[in-house]
Amino acid sequence: MKWRLMYQVSILLKVLFAPATNISDGQEKKRFEVKKWTAVAFWSWNMVVETCAICRNHLMEPCIDCQPNSTSQSNIECATAWGTCNHAFHMHCITRWLKTRNVCPLDNGEWVLQKYGN
Repeated sequence: MKWRLMYQVSILLKVLFAPATNISDGQEKKRFEVKKWTAVAFWSWNMVVETCAICRNHLMEPCIDCQPNSTSQSNIECATAWGTCNHAFHMHCITRWLKTRNVCPLDNGEWVLQKYGN
């Protein structure tokens, strides 16, 4: 489906940008000219987990503990903690969670820290 759509767009562009021939004088002239073109792109972080399941904030944003201080300090101190189960949380959030229960909040497996940082 995707390939067919790309092929159809390609044919359409060839037809639109093909030079038109004036039969009376034999000269080629453009059907139309592109005056302005604006590109739009979408991007995202290369990660499967994007939000902290404890505070529901994006992992690249400060957690709820760091948000009041985010205007005066950078969010470098609010790092991400990855467990061996490949679930990620803000370090402040998972530390607060582990004070009550020593399990992953998402799968109830034992929480073992795999890596720390972004």
